[in-house]
Amino acid sequence: MHRPTEPSRHPRHTPPGGPPPETADPAVLAALLARHGWRRRGAAAGTYSRWTPPDAAGTRGRTSLLVPDSRAYPDSADLVAEALAALRHSPAPSARDVLTALHTPVDEIHWQRETPEPEAPAAAWAAQEQLRAGARALLLAAALAARGTAGYHGARHRRQAETALGRLLAGTAAGSRELTTFLPVGTGAAPGPDGRQVTTALLRALYAARDATDRQRATGAPDAFGPAVEAGVCQELTEAICALVRGSEGIRITLHWAPAAGPPDGFAARPGPVAFTPGDLPVLREAGARYIRDEPPVTVHLTGVVVRMRREDRGGPGTVRLRILAGADVPQVRATLDEDDYRIAGHAHLLGMPVRMSGRLESRGGFRRLAEAREVMPVRVDDGERDRLLKSLHENIDFFEEACGGE
Repeated sequence: MHRPTEPSRHPRHTPPGGPPPETADPAVLAALLARHGWRRRGAAAGTYSRWTPPDAAGTRGRTSLLVPDSRAYPDSADLVAEALAALRHSPAPSARDVLTALHTPVDEIHWQRETPEPEAPAAAWAAQEQLRAGARALLLAAALAARGTAGYHGARHRRQAETALGRLLAGTAAGSRELTTFLPVGTGAAPGPDGRQVTTALLRALYAARDATDRQRATGAPDAFGPAVEAGVCQELTEAICALVRGSEGIRITLHWAPAAGPPDGFAARPGPVAFTPGDLPVLREAGARYIRDEPPVTVHLTGVVVRMRREDRGGPGTVRLRILAGADVPQVRATLDEDDYRIAGHAHLLGMPVRMSGRLESRGGFRRLAEAREVMPVRVDDGERDRLLKSLHENIDFFEEACGGE
């Protein structure tokens, strides 16, 4: 699995060889072929089935798979081996997706963005990047919702959600209008990432967002999105949907459960697709703005390392930036301290010691600002941790003078 760390860098993966033929389930292979548009030829039921790709007219005579209905037949392993070999060499674009899903049980998310096919290569590339970036933003919103519901997450839990997507996200694209992403499903018997929490959170939130949008458009009720927060709807999700829909005629998202794992409890075996159109954008933008405005501040007791200090004069209050060690699910915060607390923070900075302080983490700026900071005091750490912090401090020696200001 590969993680796109920047909008211009997206997942690319080589088709896996598939599981060993003796362990591959023919029923799962047949289900995946049907899902990806392959056509079953001959009788609907029998000992074997023959499959041809969706674009069979252009590949006739080159790709044809004979798949046994189960592993009960003596030659089933040989037939599955031949089918996997044919898939690896098939020119059909869907063959790679079938192999990916067969190699590791994955939930699949199919994204369709309705836009005219771009004529210029640069326009096609930009449209594909917009689709990839929007899909990843929506998956990030789902990963945040899987950790806890909130109208606006900001920087909270973002590191953990990004890490989860780094392990789980992979995808293939068909032109600039279609994208498939795969999220592996843990079996419980072997260690590894489990994307099912993300897929279930995404599906639940998309349905809730669709319902809330329909209610607000029909009734004008401004509170339609309030209850949707408990289902995982948040500002990050509404913003991602807007990014996907903007400049298109609409976006359609369809989820398919891993055939080997089946649907989770409480979910339909074949979830219906969810679609959004440009007519939904004003409602979604309004809901996102309301989520930011209404998300309350959080009272916290932080422990962190001072990584930067700044004040206008050698005396008086100043601003510090903390790298958070405990107390909040954000990587860094800024806090304005009075003269005495600033001096305490400066001493701790010079000695390579963390500090502890209390305050209110405000949603403005994404929960990166601590308001009403108080009760600043240094925290003792063991020698090994103190040496590591001092090493980091000496690598930023230019902040020594600012830290000592006012003494």
